[in-house]
Order: sequence, then structure tokens, then C-alpha cells
Amino acid sequence: MGPSFRRFLFFWERRNSSERGENRPLIPKGDIEPEKSAHVSYVTTDDSVGSQSSSSSSNHQGLTRAVSWTGTSSGPPGPSSWSDYILKYLLVTSNLLFTVLGIVTLVVGLWGLVHKESFAQEKIGGIGTDPMLLFSLLGFVLTLLSLTGCVGALRENRCLLRTFSGALLLLVAVQVLAVIVAYSLQGQIMDYLRSGMLTAMARYQDDLDLRFITDEIQTGLQCCGADTYRDWEMNVYFNCSAPGVQACSVPPSCCVDPLENGTVWNSQCGVGAQRLDEFSAQSVIFLGGCLGSMSRWIEQHTGAIGTVAVVLLGVQIITLFITERLLQTIQWNRERHYMNSW
Repeated sequence: MGPSFRRFLFFWERRNSSERGENRPLIPKGDIEPEKSAHVSYVTTDDSVGSQSSSSSSNHQGLTRAVSWTGTSSGPPGPSSWSDYILKYLLVTSNLLFTVLGIVTLVVGLWGLVHKESFAQEKIGGIGTDPMLLFSLLGFVLTLLSLTGCVGALRENRCLLRTFSGALLLLVAVQVLAVIVAYSLQGQIMDYLRSGMLTAMARYQDDLDLRFITDEIQTGLQCCGADTYRDWEMNVYFNCSAPGVQACSVPPSCCVDPLENGTVWNSQCGVGAQRLDEFSAQSVIFLGGCLGSMSRWIEQHTGAIGTVAVVLLGVQIITLFITERLLQTIQWNRERHYMNSW
């Protein structure tokens, strides 16, 4: 046979072998050693020059790229280290704890709403100002957010982790914005507090939640009324023109010593206190309002409040970084697994 005919037959044989997939590199992927991966090449013949040179070059580049990702130090970092596993399960544990806290808060809020029959037809109109509704909403949001982060980290689900990270980032931004607004609008906030407390005082006998909150504030801060003890004049039961024994009185939480004999709550200790002058009343009730006491308490505990706020914000920011690190690790592991199976 002439050279041209032999070359034709050889070309035909290579075409048949390529259809069977035999022109692939004869190097098992598991046998590639990292230290030798930079020198990998595959066997060919002199007749591969010419029309096959471009395809050989592209196949060689693809093989070299795949090997460099799995064995050389020039590619992305190696598989997850022990620190990645620690960060992962730290994220799982913290979110699990916050999930439990959110569930407890949600249950307490729902129990309060059901116990007070807030969903009854005659009370449904005032449910918007019910503190138990705030507990329920806060518990639901905290449970949903924490459960998303916990399941996302445990299952390494990028969609859940991105949702958790975005929601947490939004929460951090809202908190920072709230601090800025609170610092720049201190006067308006004090007016809102005064309006809210006066509303609570007006509904003292009609709303058990507002009564509880008002009594806790007055007892804890040792105060009476919003600005002065005479603010209780606005209540229809404590007004001096009201009928009954509570006329011109104040709640027992305003009393200096509300416990009779140190054990029993004396509900009559504030009866007729508004008829007394300030000199006589100061031995029976607290004269100062609660807004002034709140301002003094905040000034005295500014350092502690700032420390707690910074710590909480720092924990949330660290959680964001841990979530982002976990997302990068998951992405890298999936890419590495894909390249190994190629």
C-alpha cells in the first residue's frame, strides 16, 4: 500500500476508536498524585499532528485544569477544615437556642390572648394595643428566623442560609436605624411615652395588662403618675368628683409601703392621697412622676445599656460572617465535587 492509503486507513481507525471513547486519557482519576499533577500528559502518535492538534490542545487544557483543582496548591483552598465544622455547629446550636426562646415567647403570648379572651367579639377591637399580641408576633418572628438558620446550617441548604442572612442583615439595619432615630428624636420619644402612660392610666381598671405594666413601672421606679401623682385625676375612678371610695385616690403601687405588715398587699393605702398636700402626702405615696424617674434611670445606666446593645449587635454581625463563611464553604465543596466527578 502507498503512504496515502495507509494514512487513510489509520485515520479511519482513529475515528472508530474515538466513537468508542478510547481516545480519552488512560489515567484513572484516582491514580493522579497531587505532586505529579502538574506534569500530566497523555500518549499520542506522530499522526495526531495536523487536523487533531487543536482538539488535543483543548483536551489537554481541560485535563490539566481538572487535575490542578484536585491536587495542586494553585487552585482554591482544600476541603473544609475543623474550624469550618466548629463554625457550622456553633451556628446550629445558637439558632436552636433562639428557636426554643422564640417558641416559649410565642406560647406565652398566645396563652395570654386566650386566657384573657382577647379574641371575643366585644374585645377584638382593642387587640391591636394588647401587649400579648406583641409577645406573639415577636415569638413568631424569632422562631421562624432562628429555625431557618438552624435548618439551613444543619442541611447546608444555600437557599435557607441566604434567606436567614438577608433577614438578619435587615434586622441589624433596622436596629442601627432605630438607635439613630432614638438619639436624634429624644424629645418626641418622651412625648410619646407620656401620651402612652396617660392612656394606660386612663384605662387602668379596664385593661389588666395595662394595669400590670403600670403597677410594675410605679413599683420598680418608685414613682406615681406620668409627671406627678396628681395625673391620676384623669382616671374616672380616681377623679375627685367620682362616686365611690376611690375618689381622689391613687393606686396602691404609688404607696411608699404598699404591703400591710410586710406581707399583704394593702389596696387601700392610696385612698384620699390626692386630698393631701405634698408635705403630708410624701410620707404615704411617691410624689414624683415616672417619666422623670425613667430619664434618671437611663442616665445612671447608660454604660450598661450601651454595652448590652453593642454585644447584641456584635453577636448578630458575627453570625452574619459565620453564615457567609458557611455559604462559601458549601459552594466550594460542591464545585470540587463536580470537578472530581468530571
